Amino acid sequence: MTEALTPRTLEEALEAKAARPEAVPVAGGTDLMVDVNFGRSHPATLLDLSRVAELKRRRRETGHVFVGAGMTFAAIARELREFRPLVEAARSIGSPQIRNRATIGGNLATGSPAGDSIPVLAAYDASVVLASRARERRVPWQEFFVGPKRTALAPDELIVGVEWSPVDGQGSFAKVGTRNAMVIAIAGVCLQLDSSARTVRLALGAVAPTVVRAPEAESFAADVVPWDEPEQPVQADAAAEFGRLAASAARPIDDVRGSAAYRRHAVNVLSRRALAWALDDRRAAAAC
Repeated sequence: MTEALTPRTLEEALEAKAARPEAVPVAGGTDLMVDVNFGRSHPATLLDLSRVAELKRRRRETGHVFVGAGMTFAAIARELREFRPLVEAARSIGSPQIRNRATIGGNLATGSPAGDSIPVLAAYDASVVLASRARERRVPWQEFFVGPKRTALAPDELIVGVEWSPVDGQGSFAKVGTRNAMVIAIAGVCLQLDSSARTVRLALGAVAPTVVRAPEAESFAADVVPWDEPEQPVQADAAAEFGRLAASAARPIDDVRGSAAYRRHAVNVLSRRALAWALDDRRAAAAC
């Protein structure tokens, strides 16, 4: 029989995790309970975080945005509309019922390379905020994800939230799957422009052991984006090279959802589209 711990505050949750490090945290349960129901996971103790209000908060402070681990994707889609790629990713997750339960902290804890919010957080250069009874620490996203479904979370720690520094620029998220909704991504991309720094960030999901950035594609795009002439598009040959460089950053495998070759092709196409969409939005903003 599974035991359930039900803290009401973050302090109580951290105390419980310190005393029972084997306890498995659960908030929405949309990933964990699937494994339980299929017999792939048999947790002896669950740490129910759904009542911890501190984990559901968001705030802006000293140039950073903080989103609590317990914030659902439905709430993100409603309340964080200024972060379009994150909203697009949130809206692509599951069904309305799942989005009302699934949390960004759960997406991070699962550590799947196909987690839809993770490419966005990678493109934002986000840090994951972890806490134990003894300390709080901020771990850059690329250090938090250490392998397929493996993270740097210590046994006595909980994910408190995620934070990033907003940038001035347009962005977009896109993924492709075996159908148009309620699907695990075969490939996904998030592109973010930083108009002040004149850089482009591109993160790829579901095409490597963890979410990865595409530094060669980013550097190339930064050189060809017409920063001083927002009405101008990127030339077709430059867009094609950007897609090729993006695909070369992928390290996909063949599996039941898609072949490695298809995933590389999808990254090529999605990256070019994401850049075009971001530049279209930039052009529209400049015309206002």
